[in-house]
Amino acid sequence: MKRFYERTGVEPAEDGWHILLDGRPMRTPAKMGLLVPTRVLAEAIAKEWGEVPEKADINVTHLPLTRLAATGIDRVANQRARVIEDTAKYAQSDLLCYRATDPATLVKRQRDTWQPLLDWAAGRYGARLVVGSGTSFVTQPADAVAALRAAVAAHSDMALSALYNLTHIAGSIVIALAVAERHLSAGQAFEAAQLDELYQIERWGEDPIATQRLNGIRKDIDAAARFLALLEDTRLGGEG
Repeated sequence: MKRFYERTGVEPAEDGWHILLDGRPMRTPAKMGLLVPTRVLAEAIAKEWGEVPEKADINVTHLPLTRLAATGIDRVANQRARVIEDTAKYAQSDLLCYRATDPATLVKRQRDTWQPLLDWAAGRYGARLVVGSGTSFVTQPADAVAALRAAVAAHSDMALSALYNLTHIAGSIVIALAVAERHLSAGQAFEAAQLDELYQIERWGEDPIATQRLNGIRKDIDAAARFLALLEDTRLGGEG
């Protein structure tokens, strides 16, 4: 579908903000109103659409904030319990709990980068996860898994859209929650999630295919982190 509109904008509504194309409120793929809770998020989504070149094809991969908002409305609102479970299940196999046994430099890097995040989760949520070496499955304490599930469930539908994406991309509910809580920046989250891959690049050099994949992961993490921040940002007129 090619660009079919001339201007974008936002408009306050009773429960949030509409994004406008030529003065008309946008709808999601499921034909629901694209209503977001903060003005800054609405303006960021409008800016995405405004930056689509004239007569260019509209590619959803270039509209990450729009995609996350629409998913929150169309999917999460109707399947909230399932999305919570699909996100929280990563507490049982979190990336940060599986450590290398060698080489020593990788072992140290994982410990120095990942252990502080696990310590943060233990302090923040009372979720003390168990760490293992190698690839053998580690059984996590039921109370820790339950605490992380409760932390996930505390998020709004729209925030869950981004939190699920972050968790899936990073392979870590701890990294995702740390981003949502602004304990980690998007860049720090990327480096923690892709620590092993970045270590291998340092040792053996870049591979074009791997680099392209990492760039895609970085963009997805950046988008989810920005989306979560804009959801909480009530500047410029607040929440409606």
